Amino acid sequence: MTPDAHLLIVDDDERIRMLLQKYLIRNGFLVSGARDAAHARRILSGLDFDLIILDVMMPGEDGLSLTKDLRAERDVPILLLTAKGETGDRIAGLEAGADDYLSKPFEPKELLLRINAILRRAPATPDTSTVPKVLHLGPVRYDVDRGELWQGQDLVRLTATESHLMRIFATKPSEPFSRTQLVEELGRDGGQSQERAVDVQITRLRRKIEADPKQPRYLQTVRGAGYMLAPE
Repeated sequence: MTPDAHLLIVDDDERIRMLLQKYLIRNGFLVSGARDAAHARRILSGLDFDLIILDVMMPGEDGLSLTKDLRAERDVPILLLTAKGETGDRIAGLEAGADDYLSKPFEPKELLLRINAILRRAPATPDTSTVPKVLHLGPVRYDVDRGELWQGQDLVRLTATESHLMRIFATKPSEPFSRTQLVEELGRDGGQSQERAVDVQITRLRRKIEADPKQPRYLQTVRGAGYMLAPE
């Protein structure tokens, strides 16, 4: 766990919000709460957080809309809380920029595991004796040491999960990773839903790397093997 990581819980259900706050504080986090999107925006105008736990279904502005707006201006990891069985909401949330989701109802221990997995955003540092310090992807370049993606002089904003994926791929350029491997490296539980979540994250990452995301040149799909970063 990140020492003294500061979390923001955004949920209109006060009982759930208070229970989660007490549980996470007992587990060593600093925790703030917001009752809706407008309240969260006021808090975020003056504070930075290490992770936001955000309910999708709220009165007024919903969690998906808030996720899109937050993602346009900051890199803070976002964990969505979704209604059980609402697959469409979960996929829409990932496409909006969320890093992970958890279906209600859930066990607090599972939430804790998800939070810690997201906060461990970087795997082991790549062996720079064998991996180039900069990977060139056409007009885009990836600085392995800094974990930064650049297009010309412009830094390309990556979410925590996108950054984690780039670090994973950079450990073995031009070698495929299976979807199962990527799920494990991201610190998530297995299963088809998580593999589908990886697919969504890859699609988003391609939009930031590829000239034509529908015909990827650098972040390739390897039939029967998974995904591969193929730098020049």
